[in-house]
This record gives sequence, C-alpha cells and structure tokens, in this order.
Amino acid sequence: MGGFLSALGQKLAERWLTLLALPGALFLATTVAARTLGQAHALDSRRLTERITQWAQSPAATTLGGQIVLLSAVLAAAAVAGLAAQGLGALVQRIVLAVDWRTWPRPLRQWTHSRVTRRQARWTAARNRYLQQLDADARTLALQQRRADPAPRRAAYQALLRIAAEAPDRPTWSGDRIHAVTVRLERDHHLDLATLWPHLWLVLPEATRAEITSAEQALTRATTLAGWTLLYAPLTVWWWPAAPLAVVLALTCRHRMRSAADTYARLLEAAARLHTTELAAQLGIDHTGPLDSALGDALSRQLRIRTPSPPGPASPAV
Repeated sequence: MGGFLSALGQKLAERWLTLLALPGALFLATTVAARTLGQAHALDSRRLTERITQWAQSPAATTLGGQIVLLSAVLAAAAVAGLAAQGLGALVQRIVLAVDWRTWPRPLRQWTHSRVTRRQARWTAARNRYLQQLDADARTLALQQRRADPAPRRAAYQALLRIAAEAPDRPTWSGDRIHAVTVRLERDHHLDLATLWPHLWLVLPEATRAEITSAEQALTRATTLAGWTLLYAPLTVWWWPAAPLAVVLALTCRHRMRSAADTYARLLEAAARLHTTELAAQLGIDHTGPLDSALGDALSRQLRIRTPSPPGPASPAV
C-alpha cells in the first residue's frame, strides 16, 4: 500500500508540474517581461536582464527565508494561472461543442442560431455539388463505358467534409463532428446514443475504454490551450510580442481541437457499432446477426426512462 501511495503521489506531482506549474511559470515570465519592457522596449533583452539582476540583488531575494517565500509565491501564482487556463478551457469546450446551445441566453443563442443557419446553407450547397459530380460520373460510366476521373468527386466530398460530416446542427466543425455520431447511429440503427452510452460504457473492454478516455483527455488539453490563448491575448496591450504568441497558440489549439474531436467521434461510433450487441445480450434481448434497426428499437424501448405516472386519487380519510 505504501508503494502504491508513493507512486500515486509521484504521478500526481508530475501531472501538477506538467499541466499547471510549468505552463503557469512560462505565463508569469511572459507577464513580467511584458510589464517590464512595454511597447517601447519590447525586444530590449539588456533592459530585462538588468531589471531581473536588480530584483535578484534585493535583500528579500538574498536570504534563505526570502527565497523560500519567493519560490512559494511563484509556484502558487503559476498554479493559479494554470487553474484559470483550465477553467477558461472548460468554458471554451462548452461553447465549441455547443451541445445545449438552444438553452443559452438569448443574445448568444440568436448569434449561434444564425451561424448554424449559415453553415447549413453552405453544407447544402456543397452536398448538391457533390451529388451533381456523382451524377456526372455515373453518366460517364453509362455512356462511355469508362470510369470518370475520381479527383473532382473526391475534391467535392472533401469540400463537404470541411464544413461538416453530416447536416450541421452546431456552430463549429468540432461540435458537428461529435454530433454526427448521434445522427448516424440514429439513422442507421435507431440508436439513441445519449440513452445507450452509460450502459454501453460498462460493458466495453478495458482497452477500448482507455482509448476513448485518452481521446477525451486530448480534447480537454486542446481546449485548455485555448484557455492559455485567452490569458496571453490581453498581454498585447503592454507588449506586442505577445500577439504572435497568442496567434500561434490559437492556431495550434484549433488544429488540436479538430484532431481530438475527430478521433473522439470515431472511437465513440466504433465502440457503439462493435459492442452494442454485447450489451443487448447482457440485457437479455434475443438477437442474431449484426447490429440493425430492430435491435436499436428494442434497446431504446428497454433503456429509455419512462415518464412517471401521475399519482392516483388520494384515499379518503378513515
């Protein structure tokens, strides 16, 4: 038990150092540079070195007690910055995935609705172009007895995927990518993923759950990077080099968020398609063959929570 607790403490310390302390210390260093140099001396390294030397030679920094207090204050401030970035990242994740955007406050809900409407119009136009290309390729095959060049068809399909994998219902690509899993499972197999998932999670193999958890953590780390972007952006008011840093963080965050959302969605869909029949067997639902809509309907009937019946009339007092 002692060895387990020691290993657990070491792992937690490593995670704290990696996720909070080091990024927070970098943010504090950037903040100090921004406040010290300002816009007029943004790249004056000598000025920054001289100021740090003055601080290091102050009486508070030369004593052991002062150094301990200073180190503790830096670590605490770095941890606070890391927690702030995680909090902002959680907010960004909720806005990007936008699962409940129809319940948001009215101004934000109206803006989101207009953005979803524009994305739907773009997706419909791209889908029509893709279908037209499919028809053109089919005519070429029928009339000329040869397959058309697949490059235009693939380009049209990729243009469609760049907007959304299914008809848009979220304001962002990442939100629609995960929502597409729900759409496909409902359309293909009549599965309600929100109802199915808590039960399915309990029967998934450990390796599958580890892969899904890892993908979810990657998505969380990507949105935390967005939180750091929001923290670095205000520093541009005092120090212009913070602007390119914030832009790089934003671009990296966008790429990682899309990649993590795509991986997470693929794993969710694969797990549902591969292991739903195992859940049905554990629930005692007789079914042979692959997953189909009949099994999806049976699972939905059994797993869906029913509305409680209204209470009957009160018994007369005796």
